[in-house]
This record gives sequence, structure tokens and C-alpha cells, in this order.
Amino acid sequence: MRVENRLWHSAALGHDMEYRIYGHDGQPVVAFPSQSGRWWDFEGFGMVDAVAHLLEEGRLRLIAADGIDWQSWANGGVPPGDRARRHGDYDRYLADELFPALLDETGREALWLTGCSMGAYHAANAFFRHPDLADGLIAISGLYQPRLFVGDYVDDDVYHHSPLYYLPNLDDAWYLDRYRRAAIVFCIGRGRWEEDCLADHHAMQRALEAKGVPAVFDEWGFDVDHDWPWWRRMLPYWLERLGV
Repeated sequence: MRVENRLWHSAALGHDMEYRIYGHDGQPVVAFPSQSGRWWDFEGFGMVDAVAHLLEEGRLRLIAADGIDWQSWANGGVPPGDRARRHGDYDRYLADELFPALLDETGREALWLTGCSMGAYHAANAFFRHPDLADGLIAISGLYQPRLFVGDYVDDDVYHHSPLYYLPNLDDAWYLDRYRRAAIVFCIGRGRWEEDCLADHHAMQRALEAKGVPAVFDEWGFDVDHDWPWWRRMLPYWLERLGV
């Protein structure tokens, strides 16, 4: 399996950012780390091994992105508005730097995005904000608003980076038409530690159904916990179901 690292200074963030690319060909899928995680976590938690057959067969190129949650949503040392603004910097890094570089390197017109837990939030928010750069989403066991970190505080920055806040009010055909052409999957278990995520899973289902956006909402069993052993099964299952 081909494995390569990339590192450059991010103008949007003001410091270096690194990512790792696995595989030599196939559908490019950007994987976001879970809360305050790093680019090496996807491999460390066994997710790369879980999709190794797709990588080795040239069906998948997996890009493990880095995160900055400790500077943004999870930074309890700054006010909520500052956390949201720093996340906006991360969004600019994705849209203006990382995603264009990956599209250029892979020769594709659009990426797919994925992540587990808070990685699912990052994947979903980036997908819904930038459907010109991503046309596929596999979001696993996520929360899709930041109340865990900022409570009921909402300003423009919080609102525009909270899919469950902005999607119900979104009527722009430029976005909705692209969502309707995309491959969208939300997958979750019904076991331990999934209660809050299940509530957001159902809220997302209602929001997309109200906008006429086709999406799969897949709920696994009551023994399926909010944990990596199950996510290692979910991701390859849905990649293969989507034709990767």
C-alpha cells in the first residue's frame, strides 16, 4: 500500500498542517479525526486496516486530515464566539487549501468526506458548506451542532457552522441541487453512548427530508456502541455499498 505524507504552512490557520494519503488510485475520501484528534488517529484506531482491501485494489484513496479542535470548539479557555471563529479558519483551510490540493493531486472533480463522532460533524459541515468540492458523505455517529461545547450560545459564526441550525432554513437551489445529486449516508448504532448522537441523527433525517434531499439513514442494533470497533465495520460496509 502506498503511504505518503504532506506538510505545508496554512495561510488560513497561521501554522503548519499535515495529512497522510493512503493508496494509489480510486475514490478520494477525506477522513476527519474525532474530538481533538490528529491525522494519525485514523490509522491508530484501525480504520486504515479496515479498508485495506479497497486501498490495495486501487478502489480507494484515503486522506487522513488533521484537526484543530483544541483551538476551536474544544478550547474552553476562550469565549464561544472565538471558538466558532477559529473553526471558521479551519473551514477556510479545508475549502481554500486542502480540498483544492487533493483534487489537483487525484485528478478528480470532487471528494468524499467521512469521520466518526466529532469527525462526522467535520465531514458533514464541510460537505454541506462546500458541495462544489465534495459530492459524497459518510457520517458515522456524529453530533451536527456544537451545543456540547457552547451551550445555547449562537452568533453568525456558530450558526453557519452548525448543520442542524442552517439546513432547515436553507432554500438556495445552488446548494440543494448539489446535495440532491450527492451520495449521502448517516450511519449510527443504538447502543451505549449513542443517545445524543441518535437525537441529532433523527433531526438530520427530518431536515434533509424536508428539503427533498435523498440520503440514507442507517441505524444498527442496540448492541452497537459509540466506539471504534463498530466504526471499523461501518465504514467499509458503506464504502462498498456505495460502489467503491
